[in-house]
Amino acid sequence: MIRSMTAFGNARAESAQGSVTVEFRTVNSRFLDINFRLPEDLRMAENIIREKLGAVVTRGKVEIRVNYARTETRAMASLDPDYLSMLAAQLQTARRVIPDVPAPRLSELLNASSSAENASFDPEIWTAMCAEATTQALAELQAAREREGQRLAAIMSECAVAVSTIVDDVEVQLPALLVEHQDKLSNKLRDTLAAVSPDGFALISGPELSARIAQESSLYSLRIDVAEELSRLRSHIAELQHLLSTGETMGRKDKKNIGSAGKRLDFLFQEMNREANTLGSKASALSVTRAAIDLKLLIEQMREQAQNIE
Repeated sequence: MIRSMTAFGNARAESAQGSVTVEFRTVNSRFLDINFRLPEDLRMAENIIREKLGAVVTRGKVEIRVNYARTETRAMASLDPDYLSMLAAQLQTARRVIPDVPAPRLSELLNASSSAENASFDPEIWTAMCAEATTQALAELQAAREREGQRLAAIMSECAVAVSTIVDDVEVQLPALLVEHQDKLSNKLRDTLAAVSPDGFALISGPELSARIAQESSLYSLRIDVAEELSRLRSHIAELQHLLSTGETMGRKDKKNIGSAGKRLDFLFQEMNREANTLGSKASALSVTRAAIDLKLLIEQMREQAQNIE
């Protein structure tokens, strides 16, 4: 499956103690680069989040934000009579030494009661909430990455069709180009011989002239022979279409290959660009030169899209 490295996913998990929100933002990168923004109270959940992320994401810069909120208990807080009696006794003891010590306000008593409840913070419950929110957020992230990956694959598929069309056109032109060159060479030899010696044709037999033209044409055909380059381009296009449809290389389906389609595509486009360069250097006509330039433009467009693929 082709997946983009640019996506977003978030989720929320709740319990009686509060709620946790986990958010993932990913952009393209050559390697896996993880940046955590995690409250210290939830630092114990970092390894779990990291493990879950590593199971589904292999490349890209990932920003993880985790926020939490505890359940508000102030409105339901109750004042323990024993606790109040203890505070009153302590206040009387303090006033024997410092007579003007003020009595605590009701809000301060409620805050103290709320703090006592918060002291029962259960790491296991909060870790479980982080794990739940992470699982849901990663599912949303993966769905977004796959949708964007399909759009990128569609763009590259269109470019691949255009590349294949150009290769077909060049292949069709080759025989005509060779015949055209043979005619030009024959006329050039005749004009040159006539300029040097008007009676030169009387000294050279027809078979000799034909053999010379055939020899020059053969040498030229070797210089402009791009059949190998066109064949390689066709092979690369077939591999590209396979990668875009399955996300795997031909004949290799082991788990180690999953998730590295972006790197394979990058290498594939380097090879295609090399063949396009060779085609341009062997160009024997303006049409072939233009075809090589168009090929390089299409390959570059595909390479830019592949930069965002995992």
